[in-house]
Amino acid sequence: MAQTGSVHVSGPPAPEKGWSPRILLSLVSLVVLLEALTMNSSMISTGLPAIMAYFHTDQGGWIQASFLLVAAVISPTLGKIADMVGKRRVLLFCVFIAAAGSLVSAVAPNFALLLTGRAMSSLLVSCLFLSYSLVRDVYPPKIVAMSVALITSGMGIVLIATPFLTGWLLDAFGWRSLFWFFTIILVITGISIKLSTDESTYRLRSKIDLVGGALLGGGIGAILIAVSFGVSWGWASGKTLGLFLVGAVLLGLWIYSATVILEPLIDLRLLTRRSIGLTAIAAGMGYGSTTISATILPMMCMTSASLGLGYGFSIDAEGFALIQSPLGVAQVLGGILVGVMMGRGLPPRILCAAGTALLAVGAVVVVTGMDTKWVVMVAAVITGAGTGLTYSSIPNLQFQSVPPELQASTASIVATCQSTISAILPVAVFTVLNSNVADVVDGVPLYTSTGMALAWISCAVVAIIALVATILVPRNIVQVAVPTNRVGEVDRIDLRTPAEPVVVTSI
Repeated sequence: MAQTGSVHVSGPPAPEKGWSPRILLSLVSLVVLLEALTMNSSMISTGLPAIMAYFHTDQGGWIQASFLLVAAVISPTLGKIADMVGKRRVLLFCVFIAAAGSLVSAVAPNFALLLTGRAMSSLLVSCLFLSYSLVRDVYPPKIVAMSVALITSGMGIVLIATPFLTGWLLDAFGWRSLFWFFTIILVITGISIKLSTDESTYRLRSKIDLVGGALLGGGIGAILIAVSFGVSWGWASGKTLGLFLVGAVLLGLWIYSATVILEPLIDLRLLTRRSIGLTAIAAGMGYGSTTISATILPMMCMTSASLGLGYGFSIDAEGFALIQSPLGVAQVLGGILVGVMMGRGLPPRILCAAGTALLAVGAVVVVTGMDTKWVVMVAAVITGAGTGLTYSSIPNLQFQSVPPELQASTASIVATCQSTISAILPVAVFTVLNSNVADVVDGVPLYTSTGMALAWISCAVVAIIALVATILVPRNIVQVAVPTNRVGEVDRIDLRTPAEPVVVTSI
């Protein structure tokens, strides 16, 4: 076929009619991969007190922020490359670089190198949208919704066992064992995906905006550093104000470049479409809320009750598993519910709204009983159910807005919002916590009950914003179309004159 346009699309492979041993192995491999992403957040958050104590630092927020910040910058580029050269190929690249990053963190002699390893491991975040985009392309259509629900919420066994595994590794071998675990599991999973999963045949011809990536990453990074160290430097100090100014200028230049470059890192025109823009906000805030709760819940529960701070249950990592495991069960059930209810015609918009509402309720319940274990356990179950509903409904909500040819590129925009917001929020929350320090023991700060309550209130507010954004997603979604010319080639997408839009009706 002659390639006269700027974009070329080949047809999808002839799909199998349903489940087969090869597809089951592929699904299990992708589930384990994305379980590793979920486990990464929960396990490293549980190990955060030990890591902070080892390196004598109060900048624990950067352990997650470095992971998410790089993901925010690199995801759009990886999404576009995936549409250009193949989603499976880029997925495997991300898996093995993430494994190498885990290895670096496992042997890191200082905090800076640990953060470097975390930055490399951030490519694991891109595996989320690459996985469900690949599933959409190569799985039989009738099992796509359930498959996406399963890979984004987990199949249960791994997630439920994670808290106990974390406790055993931490208590028996120390925090470095967490990173060794991820190194091994990612290598095995990558090999399994390579053997069991087909490559997508959809292709998009495009260019990579490296300047946009540098401006976006530099702007967000400068602002995060200012927020993180503003308490110790002083909010009116030259360093703090200078970094805020540098960050604002870089972000301004990025926005300008995105409007004048023919093929920008993030096409801001896509975000002006309510269906995509509001989905991105809902995803970012929903994931942000769960990042906050996953970061502060283990810190709160593992604090000694004898300190009289108004929270804490004097439990170790293995004891925390008894609180986190019910959360995992609820998350799995929430994800399966999305697959079942969508199969019965309930739109993902309603399911996402229910999920974000539960996230807000869970955070509020914690505030009402931070010193009562059963109250916190109930809140954890509510949060888990909200997480499962939200995580599983977001990809399906996004599927309604774009065709397969643009799936990875658009999914990467949503992933950027998720990663950017999730990177900023933990640093912001630690800024609040570090302004409410009750005492410092062996270099590790202990926070007041007021500071902890403010952190959970922030978590609830973020979830409410996600809920509002979800509610505002239009009921009738006009799908972004890829116009074709007379010879069947696909021209550069023009959102101003979409060709034969597809309308998806939602409740």
